[in-house]
Amino acid sequence: MAQIEKAVVTAGLRGANWDPALMRRPYKVVPYALQTADGQKTLGFLFSRTGKEKTVVSIMHPREMSVTHYLVPSVLDAGCACWVQGPRSIGNDLRLEHEIALLDVAAGMSHLRALDFQNIVLLGNSGGGALYAFYNQQSNLAPEARIRRTPAGRPTGLSEAEMPTADGLILVSPHPGQGAILLNSLDPSVIDENDPMSVDSTLDPFSAENGYDLEARRGHYSQEFVQRYKAAQIVRTEKLDAHSRKLIARKQEARKRVKDGIANASEHRVAGYAPIFQVLRTDADLRAWDTSIDPSDRKVGSLWGNDPFTSNWGSVAFGRVVTPESWLSTWSGISSNASFAKCASSIEVPTMLLEYTGDQCAYPEDFERIYDDITARDKSRVKVRGNHHGMALTRDDPSGREVAGQHIGAWLSKIFAS
Repeated sequence: MAQIEKAVVTAGLRGANWDPALMRRPYKVVPYALQTADGQKTLGFLFSRTGKEKTVVSIMHPREMSVTHYLVPSVLDAGCACWVQGPRSIGNDLRLEHEIALLDVAAGMSHLRALDFQNIVLLGNSGGGALYAFYNQQSNLAPEARIRRTPAGRPTGLSEAEMPTADGLILVSPHPGQGAILLNSLDPSVIDENDPMSVDSTLDPFSAENGYDLEARRGHYSQEFVQRYKAAQIVRTEKLDAHSRKLIARKQEARKRVKDGIANASEHRVAGYAPIFQVLRTDADLRAWDTSIDPSDRKVGSLWGNDPFTSNWGSVAFGRVVTPESWLSTWSGISSNASFAKCASSIEVPTMLLEYTGDQCAYPEDFERIYDDITARDKSRVKVRGNHHGMALTRDDPSGREVAGQHIGAWLSKIFAS
């Protein structure tokens, strides 16, 4: 009988905290509560050792508060200050629209410029990578050229916001964008969006007929199945996009009738209603279960573990509960603007891409495409053994986090030497 490895969940930025021993050094941390251009609040923490640092490294994720991120000690050791910022809705991306999240980033950037740092380097880890790539793109445009409305039609306010530009970019195990992740992870065998057990057997990624070994918990899929599967993932995404736009259009029409004073009681309810819907089965990326597809040092399984029946049908995995607005802006691999495919070509500042070779969230072809699309003349790429958060792949491996920290420190010293 095949041996089954114990599942280890490393999704999000859980498990990405620093080793307390690494922060047993003199340092100061100051919290700042900032107001965004649209009147919301965001919280940040500034770490420093001397208070005289000329370069600050900013770490942020669109839904996580990673104040104890494992790379903070490495940034301080490199002689830089470190700014760690939380989004306006920490731990909850139900209503996350990336265009609006840029206002949170902008508030932090304006604050750091006001503190007179000579250089601001954005460090995007995991989902923070696409967020910062999107910010970099929009901040380098003339205000009138920035995106004016979210994919759902909401005004962004980006043209009126102060958006200071960054001086450098560090990308640590960045995935292609939350929408791109979900496009690859969406289970296209769902027949009925209201029935989690509905399965099109011809597209079922976890059936023996299509190449999945239930006993070994791994797949071996034919090229024909992979291509057909990918095409069906696009079709399902298009249907979810259409569903979202239909819900938004219904609400907007009702709000117009309310504004015009001709709405009945039912239309008043529709105008005030905020639709929320569940996206079924979002942990079905074939690369997670068949490691011969775009091979790397990764283990079989996704960020959520190696039992697809728990992760794909359970309560975890990405994008499971959304609003129409957050689906279109964040989770749709078709409609979202926050992707490296759309933003990498705007990256012209010195950039370092650090990829973990056992990543179960981003894969070698993803890293290759991201790096090739970056247009910066000064760019470098480093590979480090580790999983998505730099944890050692075997007991004999050194900590990928420590190795990554050394590479980042050397890069900072070279590019932004005091």
